[in-house]
Amino acid sequence: MIRQTRDLAAVKRAIRGCLRAKVDVTVDLGRNKVLSYRGELSGVYPALFTVRPDDERFLGKTSYSYAEVLCGSVKVTPAS
Repeated sequence: MIRQTRDLAAVKRAIRGCLRAKVDVTVDLGRNKVLSYRGELSGVYPALFTVRPDDERFLGKTSYSYAEVLCGSVKVTPAS
């Protein structure tokens, strides 16, 4: 699991290390709603990263900012 840290640069380095790898993504949508899926970390950009879900019928958001990981609303872990 990518450990929660207080340094945005460390979050970016950890995400960049998972590029083109299968990851498990857990998103806290608020009000006791949690979305979990598996996909491939397909892109790393200066302000955000993208995940391509394995399920082609997936209709959710697949790009996340590093700040969402930093504050804990998005968790990205390497798939096992």
